[in-house]
Amino acid sequence: MESVFTYGSPALKFGPGASAEIGHDLSEYGVRRALVVTDPGVAATGHPARVAERIAAYGIETAVFDGVHVEPTDESLRRAAEQARASGPWDAFVAVGGGSSIDTAKAANLLTTNPGDLMDYVNVPVGGGRAPEHPLKPLVAVPTTTGTGAESTTVCVMDVPALKVKTGISHPRLRPTLAVVDPDLTMSQPAGVTAASGMDILCHALESYTARPYTSFERKRPEQRVPYCGANPISDMWAERAMALLATSFRAAVRDGSDAAARGDMALAATFAGLGFGNAGVHLPHANAYPIAGRVRGFHPDGYPPGEPLVPHGMAVALTAPQAFRFTFEACPERHLRAAELLEPGGERPRDPAGHLPAVLTRLMRDIGLPNGLSGVGYTEADVPALVEGAMKQQRLLATAPRPVDEEAAAGVLRRSLENW
Repeated sequence: MESVFTYGSPALKFGPGASAEIGHDLSEYGVRRALVVTDPGVAATGHPARVAERIAAYGIETAVFDGVHVEPTDESLRRAAEQARASGPWDAFVAVGGGSSIDTAKAANLLTTNPGDLMDYVNVPVGGGRAPEHPLKPLVAVPTTTGTGAESTTVCVMDVPALKVKTGISHPRLRPTLAVVDPDLTMSQPAGVTAASGMDILCHALESYTARPYTSFERKRPEQRVPYCGANPISDMWAERAMALLATSFRAAVRDGSDAAARGDMALAATFAGLGFGNAGVHLPHANAYPIAGRVRGFHPDGYPPGEPLVPHGMAVALTAPQAFRFTFEACPERHLRAAELLEPGGERPRDPAGHLPAVLTRLMRDIGLPNGLSGVGYTEADVPALVEGAMKQQRLLATAPRPVDEEAAAGVLRRSLENW
């Protein structure tokens, strides 16, 4: 069995005002031309333009690409790469925004430094699972939302509408070179976005904390090692600290977006959770989230761009989390109970220990205004088979689940998640 775990992370700069120093950081890498990648909503806040101006003050030529699609699709990533290729070459990419902007920058970086089509690199079985042949350019990730952890991870996530599934690319070369976490940039985040992305933080921490231990896998050869290696002592430390911060800051940040202390703690929790799950991995709630987001029909969440239907990633992850953690309880009861206590210190344990963490989660989800289960975003019992099919395609994630997940188990979790309270 395995006796080795791996740990990787970007360089990190954290604190109010940190984003003003990116020009200096890029100059240290010898960068002469940098492309700032963002979406229209974040561009409207003025943050990307200010970042670009401060980079330019160091004699670095900059341009802003603000065409990121919120919850990227395979086509939107291709378009971003084409734009970067046409206006390039670029020495570095600077992603300013949520996970959508950071993942789009990862894809543009990959496709402008390596040959082939996007789907060549997408995880098997949806894509070819090809590894990049050449190093990527430096990528500075500047999150303006608190949740995705994309600034820490080796993963780029996307929708593939033609297949009605969400999938991704995973390779160590996609990890940003530098994460610049400036809590001041999150102050304009709407309450609905804070709630959804905050649940992403929480599920990152919970899933990495309850993931299969790295020692439970068969031993790998050096060339077989992957970023998601299972729960380990370092990822556990980050996950526990993230949950403790969420216990005191999450509800406050949703309730009052101007609460600077809560915003700072949420940014720190997102960073900690990203540093944990980016190495341990996530499992069943994230696997379920991909088809939940990918098959959306008519749901329009508060705080997100109007127009096309959307189930935000963090919301999609959260909707089945209570039942997913009820299912995984028997694999590691002590960890599920410890997580519940971290998230709700002093909370009363129910008679059924397996229900403790689900109860903590549903109370939180009600308080921050999330929909009541899958039915709240438009799904019915008739949709369960298609959602199961999509979840079972996420074998890279399900391999990290602490219990084996077959179609029957996935269907049970999804069916019980139609209503959470």
